[in-house]
Amino acid sequence: MSAVKAERYAANEGYGEDFLGLVPKPWLVSRLKDKATFNPSKSEIKELPKECTFAPMEKLKTDSLLTDVTVIPSNISGSYTYFRENDLLIAKVTPCFENRNVAIAKNLTNGIGFGSSEINVVRVSKKANQRWFFYLFLSSGFIEAGASKMAGAGGLKRIPSIFLETFAFALPPLSEQTAIAAYLDTKTAQIDRQIDLLSQKVTQYGKLKRSLINETVTRGLDKSVPMKDSGVEWIGEVPEHWEIQRIGTAFEERSEKVNDTDYPPLSVSMAGIVPQMKSVAKTDNNENRKRVAIGDYVINSRSDRRGASGISVYNGSVSVISIVLAPKRTFFGKYLHHLFRNYSFVEEFYRVGRGIVDDLWTTRYSVMKGIEFSYPSYEEQKLIADYLDEKTVQIDRIVTAINTQIAKLKDLRKALINDVVTGKIKVVSEGGEA
Repeated sequence: MSAVKAERYAANEGYGEDFLGLVPKPWLVSRLKDKATFNPSKSEIKELPKECTFAPMEKLKTDSLLTDVTVIPSNISGSYTYFRENDLLIAKVTPCFENRNVAIAKNLTNGIGFGSSEINVVRVSKKANQRWFFYLFLSSGFIEAGASKMAGAGGLKRIPSIFLETFAFALPPLSEQTAIAAYLDTKTAQIDRQIDLLSQKVTQYGKLKRSLINETVTRGLDKSVPMKDSGVEWIGEVPEHWEIQRIGTAFEERSEKVNDTDYPPLSVSMAGIVPQMKSVAKTDNNENRKRVAIGDYVINSRSDRRGASGISVYNGSVSVISIVLAPKRTFFGKYLHHLFRNYSFVEEFYRVGRGIVDDLWTTRYSVMKGIEFSYPSYEEQKLIADYLDEKTVQIDRIVTAINTQIAKLKDLRKALINDVVTGKIKVVSEGGEA
């Protein structure tokens, strides 16, 4: 295929001022039901293979279907969605639909697959370019139209089948579909490479921040002081003058039950201890809370690995799944904030926990209290905390700037796809018309 480029359509090349806006003259207004079929029946399979691909919802991402799971198709109940090689898959449920979880089924075991019932299957006519339709389903026009038609309660909202069937769009001639798909393949790949490089930088800065905190809260600022073996695997060597204690010696568990009327509800989040967030699931049992005092260190025992912990600057109450530590001696709060949110400590805290999966993992105080940690004098704690505050803020600012660039590139990607598949930008071959 010859190289393609994009340019603006001339003013006299468009027509129509309807709900689609201006579209190019050669393009025909169509509906999806005229160009595709939906959710085919597995009855079309003449003979079931010994195994096939299985795709739960989490395997479907933007332009990516992970095919690393297989099943015996005869064991699959009728509730699963059937698809075959080259079918287009579209998430139907929120927020997966809005997140553009759309992909072409590729590399399926024995050419067929079964997946979540929350996946729509679209089989495009052989007279149309499949990649063009893929980009149509990524376009803002399609996503916004689908989101506006969602039905259902709360987090179970999904796009109705009738939306797919009746969705109206402007379809270019096949040669132009092919040129558009090739152009967007090239341009989105270029943008994706930029995003990937920037994402790698974010990861590197995250590692730098993690290493900086770990090194400083376990070894201090003065690298010339004599060191000693802490005798604790996750800590290693510490300055000779630092103390080593068990959590149960330096803290006591605050387990007093209170209500959230007398003690305002707080959330234990990755941002620390904050007034209860609106997004948090709330219980009807307002009495079943734990009291928190200013200066307590609180850990969400089920989200600790994500950094959900911190020093409280509030008097209030938290969920009973949280561990509330009341210091028995004077610590500098921000030092504890860095120490207990430190990756190595978090992993140790997680290691002594129990559970089936990460989301149901719990660490009890009866076990946690045996974890050992090291710390210097109050004055040195303050110096360490001030240093880490300054350095981590610098790193966070850099990461924020990079994430802003990533967000702009993602917006550019969305705008490009939308403008090209709706005919706002004309794609032509280098030698002339596509």
